[in-house]
Amino acid sequence: MTQPHAAPEPPAAGTPGGTALALTPLDELHRHLTTRLAGAARAWLDQALDEAAAHPGTHGPISVWELRLAEAGRRCGADHADAARVLILHAAHADTDALTRVYSQGTAAERRAVLHALPHLVPGPAALPLVEDALRTNDTSLLAAAVGPYAARHLTPHHWRHAVLKCLFTGVPIDEVADLERRAHADAELARMLGDYAAERSAAGRPVPEDLHRVLALTEPGPPRHSAADPHGKES
Repeated sequence: MTQPHAAPEPPAAGTPGGTALALTPLDELHRHLTTRLAGAARAWLDQALDEAAAHPGTHGPISVWELRLAEAGRRCGADHADAARVLILHAAHADTDALTRVYSQGTAAERRAVLHALPHLVPGPAALPLVEDALRTNDTSLLAAAVGPYAARHLTPHHWRHAVLKCLFTGVPIDEVADLERRAHADAELARMLGDYAAERSAAGRPVPEDLHRVLALTEPGPPRHSAADPHGKES
């Protein structure tokens, strides 16, 4: 696996990223890649998935599938690396321990892939420490990955509210926050926090983010404007 200080690979247009990547069914994600990768990259991905499925556990100091995670950017290109890594993690049946190891030892790009993979691989809250760690960073790509459907399903109200505020602090688009409308609906405490933040910025002569007004509107009581179903059928 590459070293943690290596430069992150940003997600590019034309491939699912952020919340969209975490929500995309894996068979659809696989089809997406196979129709877009060139012949050599497609063959590499097929081999990487076969290896991960055949040898899902730890073998020696590092598993072969973990090496493939490190190669994904070079082999598939930045446009498709995140999706390829998610598929490799799934093929390897990576459990919480394996995901934690990859997250703790990996690059920012590999950490991002782990966060995207959580809703596909971890049914319960056991991987929340990874989300909470990402939410403590100022890496906007990690923050965007951390507020996906896994966080929407499992973060406590307190931590979820602070995650929303962190997105506003750092400029992560609020559209990345999965299931925002349901979780923000009639949340008086979130409304108070948003109001305090807006007042602080106004007092300092700084603009209030437009996204803040959007979230604040969602906190109003009454019938929700929109009900976004969790594709996994889970409640937070």
